[in-house]
Amino acid sequence: MTKILVIDDEPSITNLVSAYLKPEGYEVFIAADGNAGLKAARAFKPDLIILDLMLPGMDGIELLSRLRRESEVYVIMLTARTEETDKIVGLSVGADDYVTKPFSPRELVARVKAALRRLQIGAGSGGERGVLSFKHVHLDLGAHTVHVNNEPVELTSIEFELLHALAENHGRVLSREQLLEKVWGGEYFGEMRVVDVHLGHVRQKLGSEEFITTVRGVGYRFDDEPL
Repeated sequence: MTKILVIDDEPSITNLVSAYLKPEGYEVFIAADGNAGLKAARAFKPDLIILDLMLPGMDGIELLSRLRRESEVYVIMLTARTEETDKIVGLSVGADDYVTKPFSPRELVARVKAALRRLQIGAGSGGERGVLSFKHVHLDLGAHTVHVNNEPVELTSIEFELLHALAENHGRVLSREQLLEKVWGGEYFGEMRVVDVHLGHVRQKLGSEEFITTVRGVGYRFDDEPL
């Protein structure tokens, strides 16, 4: 059974989310503060976490920062804040997606389903032995690894899929909409800014801005030289 951990200190939220997720066949575990949430994430080993930004004890940003040191579990961040900077901070420390309160529980369930479906497809493709090799960057699709100048680079699942999408379309510009559909799925309801933030992480980890070019007003292009 797929396991989902909901970390939020508002019973009205956790009860609502749980009421919508359980009929879908998910096992749901609830934690009401940051410290309990981190312990639950380690013990429960969820497939996906729904995490509130504002938590007592340890806030969601600190929890996520600690969690990312040991896990790549998919995280959907909940926030009552509408400021763009708060969303960007959450994405920057490792959230895969975010939903702003108040939210539609049906939309949240749709996001959960789309994320889990994408993760299952990715896990099922482990038998592929395809590789994408360029002058500096090497992607092994089966092993889900990336090397730059023969040095390993650690990417999250989202980051790897973004790089994969761009690399397999080498030389072509992909719009944010195209990248959202390829990586988050056609049912994604969120904002396109998530693409910019995660690609910023990819650029940092690759160690160079030259591999991924921003084409203003259009999208992104992978420009490493093919072998």
